[in-house]
Amino acid sequence: MAGDGAVGPFSLHPIPSPQGPPAAAASGVEPIRAGGEAGGYSRESQLLSLSAERQELVCSLIGLAVKLGLVALTGVSLFRLAGAYQQRMESQGEIAAVLELENAKLVKARERFDALFMVEGEQRLIREQSQWIAPNRLRVIWQSNRPFPTVESAVSGSGNQGARP
Repeated sequence: MAGDGAVGPFSLHPIPSPQGPPAAAASGVEPIRAGGEAGGYSRESQLLSLSAERQELVCSLIGLAVKLGLVALTGVSLFRLAGAYQQRMESQGEIAAVLELENAKLVKARERFDALFMVEGEQRLIREQSQWIAPNRLRVIWQSNRPFPTVESAVSGSGNQGARP
């Protein structure tokens, strides 16, 4: 059983030591330590190795959580950035359309202004404007102290008419 490679608490295999082989190790038989474990591995060392594995697992899980958080943050940021970009592009499109309309109005106004200073431009302007006063006519402008009639002025005028016989 010693040479067939059995594994377990009662297996026999040599343990090297820095001080040299002990008498029992030289014979190829390993003594059983306290706690029933062979090979010098006590329950405490197994617990320490398990806790080290658990610590490594916890650290890797924390690292994974941080990486996932950063990926989620990046995704949300890109999504919001894409929304803001889309909104700005729509706004820019609207502004470009308004600018195009205003440029068309400006070109039309410039052509009209230039036409006024061409030959017979004054006559063309008079023909276009219907509110202009015809030659040899006077414009009458009515001015009043009160812009709108009030109830008091209407009552006082009608009261005087009723007093006459």
